[in-house]
Amino acid sequence: MTEQPPMRWTVHGERTIYDSAWVRLCLVDVEIPGRERFEHHVVRTPYSAAGTVVHDPDRGVLLLWRHRFLTDTWGWEVPAGMVEAGESPADAAVRETIEETGWRPGPLRPLTTYHPINGLCDEAFHLFLADGAEHLGDPTDPTEAARVEWLPVPALRQAVADGQLRDGLSLTAVCYALAFASLD
Repeated sequence: MTEQPPMRWTVHGERTIYDSAWVRLCLVDVEIPGRERFEHHVVRTPYSAAGTVVHDPDRGVLLLWRHRFLTDTWGWEVPAGMVEAGESPADAAVRETIEETGWRPGPLRPLTTYHPINGLCDEAFHLFLADGAEHLGDPTDPTEAARVEWLPVPALRQAVADGQLRDGLSLTAVCYALAFASLD
């Protein structure tokens, strides 16, 4: 068997072609070993995101039913959002759950952290599992969802199978929790 050359790309430079508080689009001058140099489009985000699978053995999983204008789709999502400056991912997960659902999640356990489209974007998603929740009242941000519901785990499994979780963060969080956290 012949030895393969290393496949680490070399970065020669980067230039910004668009910048805002939400996103920066860059052209990165890269070279793949044994190939020519080229400019690769890269999306950089000044933040990461955190999401929570809130599970209660009697109620199921707390979800939001919402519309996403970009894809013009409806689907179930876990509470999630941007990690603000100076905030830990776990604190953001709690804050977002309260804002979007009106429920304070119970103790958080980390599920995983990942980069959803690491060939194009540097954003990181931090996922947590909460054991139960305390109802505080209505969501503090009523624009987040058409409704907030507890889905029993069998209905959640069916929603996944039926393609009703279209958001990548939510789908990954729920599937990860179903696979490794023994939701029942």
